[in-house]
This record gives sequence, C-alpha cells and structure tokens, in this order.
Amino acid sequence: MRRSRVNVRVRVAVLVGALVLLAVFAGTTLRGDGPGPGVALVPTPSSGESGGAPVPDPFAYDAEREDAFVERAAAGTSHVLYARSPGGAAATAERVANWRPQVEAAARAARVSPDLLEGLVFLESAGREDAMAGDAEGAVGLTQIVAETGRNLLGMRIDVERSARLTRQIDRALLRGRLFTVLALRRKRRSVDERFDAVKALAGAARYLTFARSQLGRDDLAFVSYHMGVGNLQGVLSAYGAERPSYARLYFDSTPNHNAAVQRRLAAFGDDSSNYLWKIYAAREIMRLHREDRAELARLEALQTAKNSAEEVLHPSASTPRFTTPAALRDAWDDDDIVAFPDDPVRTGLARHPSMGELAPRIGSVPGLYRGLRPEALALALYIGAQTREYAGGEGPLVITSTVRDAQYQDRLVRGNGEATRNYSLHTTGWAFDVARTYRSERQALAFQFVLDRLQVLGVIAWVREPRAIHVTVAAGAESLLPLLERLEDG
Repeated sequence: MRRSRVNVRVRVAVLVGALVLLAVFAGTTLRGDGPGPGVALVPTPSSGESGGAPVPDPFAYDAEREDAFVERAAAGTSHVLYARSPGGAAATAERVANWRPQVEAAARAARVSPDLLEGLVFLESAGREDAMAGDAEGAVGLTQIVAETGRNLLGMRIDVERSARLTRQIDRALLRGRLFTVLALRRKRRSVDERFDAVKALAGAARYLTFARSQLGRDDLAFVSYHMGVGNLQGVLSAYGAERPSYARLYFDSTPNHNAAVQRRLAAFGDDSSNYLWKIYAAREIMRLHREDRAELARLEALQTAKNSAEEVLHPSASTPRFTTPAALRDAWDDDDIVAFPDDPVRTGLARHPSMGELAPRIGSVPGLYRGLRPEALALALYIGAQTREYAGGEGPLVITSTVRDAQYQDRLVRGNGEATRNYSLHTTGWAFDVARTYRSERQALAFQFVLDRLQVLGVIAWVREPRAIHVTVAAGAESLLPLLERLEDG
C-alpha cells in the first residue's frame, strides 16, 4: 500500500484557513515567520527535533477570548447533566421550571442572575424540594444546604434529629401507600427543617451567595464557592496571586506547568468542585432550551445519552460518513481523508501498538489500512502526545492501540472483544482512537488525565474509560491543529 500524505488541498486549508481559526480562538496574531512573543505554543521534543515551525496552542487561555472559553466549557461539561439527571434532562428541566417565580424572587434578593440560580437548582436537586444527599446532617432540599451551614451561617431553623425522625416516618408511610400521612409529615418536617421549604431554601441560597460575593468580590466566584466553599476558594485565589481574577482565568490559566499550585489545588477538589461553574452554565443552557426550543433539547438529549460520552454529539450517527468496507476505507486513504498514524515516539510522544490492524488478514485486508485517522483527529492526537509529554517531564510515549476501522473489521473485532460495540462505532468514521491504560509513571497518568479533562471541558474531545484503554473521539472542529501535521512531513 502506498504511503499516504497530506495533499495540496489540505496544505491550503492549513495555510489559509486553520491558522486563521487559531487566531480567532486563541487571540493570537501571527507575525513574520511565526507567533508573536508571549503566545503559548504546542511543545516540541526536548531534543529540539521539532520538525516544523512553531504552532500556537489554540487551547491556551487568552483573556480576549474568555467568553469563548466559557461557552465551550458549558457545552463540554453538559454530558453529565444529560446522562445523570433524574428522569432525564428534559424531565428535570420541567421540574426546575416550576420554581421559576420563587427563583426570580431569591435572585432579586441576592442581586444575581435568576438564570444562574435556576441552573444551580437544576444541578443541586434536579428541582426536587425533598432531595437528600445522605442523612439530615448532609445536603438537603431544593438548594442542598448542609445542616451546619444552614444553622450557623444562614440562620435557618434546622432540627436535625427531628428532621431525620420525620424522614424515616415519611419513608415508611410511602411504602405503605399512605399519601395523606406523607403530606402531613412533610408539612411538619418543613416546620422543623427549613431546608425542606423550597422558598426558605432559595432564600438561604441567596444569603449564601450574598455572603460569598462579599468575601470574594465576584458573582462567578460566589457560585463556584457554593460547592467548593469560600475558604477553599480563597486558598486557590491566594495561590494564583492576582487580585480577584475571573474563575475562567483562574481555571484555564492554570496547568501542571503554569500556575501549577492552582492546578493542583483544583484537581484535589475533583471535578464536582472545579467544574461546578461550567455545569451551572450547562444547566442554564438546558433551561433556556426548555423554554425556547424543546425539539433541540430532545435532539441533544438523545445524542448525549446514546453512549457513555458525548461522542455522538460531536458526530451524530445520522449525518456522519462511515467506512463500510475495506474498499471504502482504501478510497479514503487515496483521497487523503485518512492519513497515516506515525510510528515515531521520539517526535510525537505517541507509540503505535504493534497489534494495530492485526485482524485485517481475517477479512482479506492488510494491517496498514487500519493505521490512520482523519487529519484533524491525527492532529489532535499529536497535541495530546505533546502536551502529556511536556506535563510529565519528558516521559512517554503514550501507546495508541487502535485508530480507524471499517464496518467489516468492526464486526470481526466484536466476535472476540467484549469492549467493542456492536452498534455505531466512531472508529468507523476515522474520528476516534484508543490509548492504552498502561503508563510509565503516576506523573504521566496524571498529566494525561489533565489533558483529557481540559480538552473535554473545551468540547474538543469526548472520552470514556474502558477496561484496557481510553477511547477518545475528536470533534470535527479541530482544524486549528492541522499545522502539527507539517512537523511529520518535514521529518
């Protein structure tokens, strides 16, 4: 089989289109032979074997593009809301919408956006005024207020012992079908535990946000602190050093190599805290769709819940071309719609596993046909390899076990591989690849995890953890990294 290359058409796209996209997203201005001073670059091997011109990093934080980062983060973190909302996102939105008048009243009291407060209700309780996270000492009610915070900071009436006893009685009455008894017990519980009173719970949340803003100086930071806590967030802000930055700046301007102390603190809290604001924004968008475009909400819910990641949002089955046979895949190689995955760990930070394409002879094909990706997907894989190696202090490479397939290869794989899907596989589109879950060190594993999470938050990839591999699907809009392919050609 002939060696594939990036043809003139792709080169033109790189020079005329992709670099423009880089400038638009990352706020960079290309001057002379390369990026201007201070522009973050995709790292090259420490040996200096860059094999090409410097490539601006389109995913590095830029204050001029902060709104774009925030918009991407809302979309990139929305999958968990669609996948885990009780009854589904649309049903949850219906419940939350019932509280809109009370939400607006509380938002006026706190002088915050009612849409954000509504997003908080979606995220915290899915619109259920009797929601409980554990026992009565824990988070309770429409806004999930912890007993200690409610009593000591928000001045709420909370009798934990009586609340717990009434909750047990409510549960027993529900099991016995005594609905009138349940209603009476719930009224009594609201009187002894104001967290179960939706209006008072919203008022408590409003008081918390007012207090948090007085301590932190910004609405966005106040909402972040609702989950992280004011003291914890103050510690993160202190590590960053700048006076009251936006949360977008705090989050996106911190990596394992830049503002590393901030990144470590945020990682220690976990995604529930570090990505909390993006999830509120995601919930806000779901509520907007519920009011304005329910058909689009239903479409997105179907795509978001089709798989264990948002990969079908990136490439819907109904509109994404697939390779059905080896002949169809061979044509894609000939047209440079698929390009070769390199076996060059030193320059790429990626190693091609020798088993890649091993089932090809069983369907009358050749292994090399299954060692490639869409150009944009390959460019994103190269970015992941470069960033992981940089953050891991030069360790590597990551091992890529699988790239493009056709439907015949996929059918053959399913017979002996329980992880392979019998349904729509993104591997048959050329947009997906798998990374072995075998790492050189804990540092490399953590670096890779950071890169995956950051790119997912930005909506650039969807990924899912499988028993032996990380399955990564690349968004079609990754053209901004196509210049990385030039490094391979120059070698």
